[in-house]
Amino acid sequence: MTKTTFALIGTGIVGERIINQILAHPHAEIVAIFDGNQTRLQEIADKYNIPAVATLEELLATKPDWVYIGTPPVSHAPLAKEIAAHGLHILSEKPLAHDAQDGIEMVQVAEEAGVKTAMHFPLMYSPAVHEMKQRLTNQELGEIVRIELHTYFPEWPRKWQQNPWIASREQGGFIREVFPHYLQLMHHFFGDITILSHETTYPEDVTLCETGVSALAKTENGVPVVLNGLSSIGQEERLEFKVFGTEKVMTLRNWSELWLSAAYEEAQHIAPSIEPASLLDACCAHLQDEDALIVSFEEGLKVQKWIDELLK
Repeated sequence: MTKTTFALIGTGIVGERIINQILAHPHAEIVAIFDGNQTRLQEIADKYNIPAVATLEELLATKPDWVYIGTPPVSHAPLAKEIAAHGLHILSEKPLAHDAQDGIEMVQVAEEAGVKTAMHFPLMYSPAVHEMKQRLTNQELGEIVRIELHTYFPEWPRKWQQNPWIASREQGGFIREVFPHYLQLMHHFFGDITILSHETTYPEDVTLCETGVSALAKTENGVPVVLNGLSSIGQEERLEFKVFGTEKVMTLRNWSELWLSAAYEEAQHIAPSIEPASLLDACCAHLQDEDALIVSFEEGLKVQKWIDELLK
């Protein structure tokens, strides 16, 4: 079987995770990596023995099947334009873009060039999420009466994610970095949402990102949604995506822990029984026009618009 080829723009922490996934996949390979930080680029190239290039033009000239964009959000739209102009398929990090206007341009250039698009939303390939979906499909929770997202950070940026832009109001913050995962998950499970009201708090320093957000929304079927985020507080990091049903409540805690509770009972930890296809499996299949779980730029744009609303 011919391997699906990838070239990567951006070798940060998340980019390195993608590199490891590709290297471990039997039907994928890396043909080139590029990063504006030459020191980091050489470090990663030496660490994994993969080819590095000095310019974006050199990377695009390798003509990979997919080009991964793993750079700060403000650069996504111009990079997507360059990649699409070369007729190459695009795998983008989330959020889709700096804002919805850039996201609209990304959707348009990809459509006009006839290239495939995909986004890196790891939860879509998580066993816990697929277990959640199966139990929702089986109506195990009863009637769904509320959905809640709670995100708490003792500090932002997180200790492992220190870089020049992740704390900035222009490009960073947990609404851009963390909320997209869960807004996309809500969309996957329940369809579009409408944000009814919100309050976002910012520090006095206008260069720094938000410190808190509270929002009320609803699904297209009228199920109430609560969105809540707070940083710089005296507790451990904790992320909880909760689906409340009349019979049971499911909680996805800290990305991968699945908990299920019933009335008058303590929540029980659930070990997922499903092993879903990976993002790379999906990219390989999508290339062959086979059925694959792909988050397209069009879906990413929906999430981008909700993010923009919350940042107002």
